[in-house]
Amino acid sequence: MTEFKLKRIQETPGVDDGRRVLVDRLWPRGISKQAARLDEWCKDVAPSTQLRKWFGHDPQRFAEFSHRYREELATSGAATEFSARMAGYQTVTLLIAARDQQHNHGLVLLAVLRELA
Repeated sequence: MTEFKLKRIQETPGVDDGRRVLVDRLWPRGISKQAARLDEWCKDVAPSTQLRKWFGHDPQRFAEFSHRYREELATSGAATEFSARMAGYQTVTLLIAARDQQHNHGLVLLAVLRELA
């Protein structure tokens, strides 16, 4: 079974990261592709541009954002497809650029992927 973890892309890559996957729709500022040490950039599991802009990293909107994002993932099937593709890896680290560690799409995606496992 795949272990999914969440980490900010600005953090130093670790030897226990396993497969490193950026799950943001936009490339993070100030990070070179070489420094990121990515194995994959999966925009399909990131929130839509419309939903991302609506949320605007406002903690008061996080509950509604989580609900809408889960709906997007369910409707598109992106999380299910991503989970199936990652099944061959022992560890997958989801990388995000968000500064707020308690209100971000990575937490929602992580929960969904763990539910699918």
